Amino acid sequence: MNDNNPPAAFGDAIHVEGLKLWARVGVLPEERSLGQWFVVNLTIWLDLAPAGRSDDLSLTVDYGQTVAAIQACGEQALCHTVECFAETILDRVGEICGSRPTRLVLRKCHPPIPGFDGSISVERWRFTG
Repeated sequence: MNDNNPPAAFGDAIHVEGLKLWARVGVLPEERSLGQWFVVNLTIWLDLAPAGRSDDLSLTVDYGQTVAAIQACGEQALCHTVECFAETILDRVGEICGSRPTRLVLRKCHPPIPGFDGSISVERWRFTG
């Protein structure tokens, strides 16, 4: 499955893009004590037509509540791997949004790797809560 072309059955989607978080995640003790920047891109697939017709927030995903929950994950995170941090975020999104197809890309902006000036990302998919 191409990450830019999800199955047509997924339908409409809400995207949260470029959410910056400061979190204490990493293998090195300094990463867990000092923290570093991460960026979250999240896609949640759901039928947006009912909310679009009625203007009823209860018929969609409250992305403000979802963003706040992800920010809280960043504040509380203390783990070694980006994979664990991603799992924590996905669990929390599932609690807020229910069982919906979800894609998370979590980017560690400046990993402390000698001679490396890029970023690393993990991509996770959930097809059920």
